[in-house]
Amino acid sequence: MKYNRILLKLSGEALAGSQGSGVCNEVLNQICDEVKNLHKMGVEVAIVIGGGNIHRGVAGATKGMDRTTSDHMGMLATVINSLAIQDCLERKEVKTRVMTAIEMAEIAEPYIRRRAVRHLEKKRVIIFAAGTGNPYFTTDTAAALRANEIDADVIMKATKVDGIYDKDPVVHKDAVKFEELKYIDVLNKGIKVMDSAAISLCMDNEIEIIVFNMFEKGNIQKVVIGDHVGTVVKK
Repeated sequence: MKYNRILLKLSGEALAGSQGSGVCNEVLNQICDEVKNLHKMGVEVAIVIGGGNIHRGVAGATKGMDRTTSDHMGMLATVINSLAIQDCLERKEVKTRVMTAIEMAEIAEPYIRRRAVRHLEKKRVIIFAAGTGNPYFTTDTAAALRANEIDADVIMKATKVDGIYDKDPVVHKDAVKFEELKYIDVLNKGIKVMDSAAISLCMDNEIEIIVFNMFEKGNIQKVVIGDHVGTVVKK
C-alpha cells in the first residue's frame, strides 16, 4: 500500500444525498462500506466530516446570525454526523471512536492527540468531530490540523466530482481537469477545493491532498494502493 495512515475528509452535504439535508441512509451505508474495506486492508483511518447537511456557520452568519454562535451550531452538526457514521460502522463490526474538540463526555471522547494515535495503532477508526473547537475555522482546516497531529500520510478529500477543475464541471462542459497541482498554484489561482488556511498548513508540512469522487465504487482503495485517481495537490 502507498498510504498506511489516511485522513478522509467528507463534506456534510455528501451525507444528505439527493434529499438535500439530514442523513441519507443509502449514502451513509455506501461510505461506511468503503471505510470497512479500507479497515480490512489494514489501513489506519481517521475521518473528519462537515456539518453542512444540518447547519453551515458561514451561511448562518450571512443571514444575520452571530458568526461565533453560528459556527458553534455547525460544530454540533458535525457531532451528529460523526455519531451517525460511528453507528453505521459499528453495525458493520468496525471498531470506532468519536473524538470531539469540544468536551461532551457523555457521548464521545475528548480529543487527545496521544490517545488518538493509540486508537489508530489498535486499528480503530477515529472520527474527529466539532472541527478545531474554534469559530472561524472550517472543517477543512480541522482536517489539515488533525492530519498533521496524527502524522497521516495523506488527506483524501471526497467530493462529488472526479478531481479539481479550472471551473465547475457541472455547469461548464468545457471545464479542464488538473491531474496534479502545487499547493502554491491552488492558493494563487484561488481554487476553492479547501480553504487557504488548510492548504497553507498542508504546504508547510508537505502533506499530500488527493481530491477524488467518493461515489465511484472502489476509488478509495485505488488511491491507497497508489493508482492515480482524481487530482493530487503536493509540493
